[in-house]
Amino acid sequence: MSTSDASIIKPIQWCAIEPPNLPAAIADWLMELGSMTRRFELHCQQVHVEPQRECFISRDELGEEAEHLPISERYWLREIVLCGDNQPWLLGRTVIPEGTLSGPDRALVDLGTLPLGRYLFGGNNLTRDYIQVGRQDELWARRSLLRLSGKPLLLTEVFLPASPLYSI
Repeated sequence: MSTSDASIIKPIQWCAIEPPNLPAAIADWLMELGSMTRRFELHCQQVHVEPQRECFISRDELGEEAEHLPISERYWLREIVLCGDNQPWLLGRTVIPEGTLSGPDRALVDLGTLPLGRYLFGGNNLTRDYIQVGRQDELWARRSLLRLSGKPLLLTEVFLPASPLYSI
């Protein structure tokens, strides 16, 4: 991930394999294959998104994220804070090659306050290549290479201290 000062997500130490000391309850959250938004909704009355940054960026601005995505002239970047009952629970960063934004998936640039999971998991054309676990100091993180109708996007999620992931 880019270490740009503009990003809301600071550098993450990614694990090559699932850490052996990963508690089972934490692993259950980090390896969630369904919508994290839906899972969060089980732990609060209301989930909402606070967009922080939405714009096109160049490949040079991706940093090590570029290794996970195909070459593209531009990438759509969306950074958000996802809150449960007005408490910040998750920082999200989505990087989408411009080629993924074709046809109906062009709507990804107009999500605004709609959680990404509501869009992605609303149909049956989503697959996940992998989930990689990481740490940002004491916080757990994960990133996934997802494919929407076969077209890639990279999602990074950092679980903030108030997240139900830590209240197990």
